[in-house]
Amino acid sequence: MAKDKKTKTSKAQETKKKIHWGKISWYAFLVAILILFIVNNTRKDDSPAFQYPPGTKKNLYEQTSSNDIQAYDFTLTSIDGKKVKLSDFKGKVVVLDFWATWCAPCREGIPDLIDIQKSYSKDVQVIGITVDENPMKVVPPFAKEYKINYPILIGTDEVYQKYGGIDAIPTTFIISKDGKILKKHIGLVEKETLIMEIKQGL
Repeated sequence: MAKDKKTKTSKAQETKKKIHWGKISWYAFLVAILILFIVNNTRKDDSPAFQYPPGTKKNLYEQTSSNDIQAYDFTLTSIDGKKVKLSDFKGKVVVLDFWATWCAPCREGIPDLIDIQKSYSKDVQVIGITVDENPMKVVPPFAKEYKINYPILIGTDEVYQKYGGIDAIPTTFIISKDGKILKKHIGLVEKETLIMEIKQGL
């Protein structure tokens, strides 16, 4: 009898220990989940910082000044079949815009370029260089729809490279009267900024 009682007592204690350790394991699991949650939400993210797409209208564009660099004097074909050289516009400030019909920020900026061409036609020439894959198919109807009043030229790889590689659009250059690059913008530029820089080049 005493032996049986002792055995039962031992089993009861073992059961209590199992239950006790089970609770500890459960609490430990919850604590681990909590720690992981806190660490995940407070740790420094090593992944690349989010960047707005080129052209986001929050002044988050890249701007460089390089007024000692002579702009490449390209010869390109316009969408109406004419040969156009940059040097044809020597004596004017040139706004050179690399763009595409599928680019939303490019489309947003076109009315500003149209206004600039209209308002400053005596001293300024806006030139668009399309990077579209099928320019003769998509650009002429687009230019007609938007009533673009400046020449649209068909870009080439050579010209892209000569202008530092066009990795994002719109990319806009302000070129002085004597053919030097005054400013380069990657992304949509406010109209007021363009006008200010144009006036600096006049």
